[in-house]
Amino acid sequence: MQYVLLDSGNQKKFERFGKYSIVRPCSQALWKPLLSNWKEADVSFSRDDEGGWDGRLPNSWVIEHDGIKFKLAPTDFGHLGIFPEHEVLWGWAERLVKKGSSILNLFAYSGGATLAFARAGAEVCHLDASQGMVKWARENAALNGLEDRPIRWIVDDAMRFLQRELRRGRRYDGILLDPPSFGRGAKGEVFKIERDIIPLLKLCKQLLSDKPLFVACSNHTNGMTPTVMQYLMEDVFTGDIDTGELLLKSEKGRDIPTGTYARWTPC
Repeated sequence: MQYVLLDSGNQKKFERFGKYSIVRPCSQALWKPLLSNWKEADVSFSRDDEGGWDGRLPNSWVIEHDGIKFKLAPTDFGHLGIFPEHEVLWGWAERLVKKGSSILNLFAYSGGATLAFARAGAEVCHLDASQGMVKWARENAALNGLEDRPIRWIVDDAMRFLQRELRRGRRYDGILLDPPSFGRGAKGEVFKIERDIIPLLKLCKQLLSDKPLFVACSNHTNGMTPTVMQYLMEDVFTGDIDTGELLLKSEKGRDIPTGTYARWTPC
């Protein structure tokens, strides 16, 4: 069973993850809901002082999205282990990957893009600063029968890792990154997107092979509009740049904008 965005409104979203329907906060959903059956949701999550999960979910369960199986589990932050809107990037990039391509996935979370690249025959480096998330991604690899594919699982600070890769002389044919607004590396390093996004993109450019395939960057930071992303990419890369909104796609209702993306390919 898959993910479905059922409805949204009143700063909430009504979703189905496999057989479980869930209501979670969504600050940008300022419109009115279209459906009247929200009370049928199995579980809801609130960020109020006395909030959290209201209802019962299993400790974990599995869904399939874009042909990839994901282990889901409720977290204290209201996340479940998947951002379905990112498929617009990994699906696009997977079509550019060739067998044997070397691909780097930065801020890689639970590994949706990593597994898409691996099933396409790429050699993948999966990096996240959270040891727990890398473990989760490896479990997803096993769910999909991809645990034996050539995937390097790295727990590290992204900037420090990129600098070391440059010194080692390693190069990548494609890079996908999803930097946070603010984050801490594996050893407490601080990442601030306003300060670090340009240095990060420049490091990525230096790490590209002689015949690169793509660089794709997404983010969920307020103010990082598609126009801003366009200018940032133009400051670093020469080639074809496509930008847009990340959207949670609804089957019948309104799509929800959750962030922005930029996709670069060489001329």
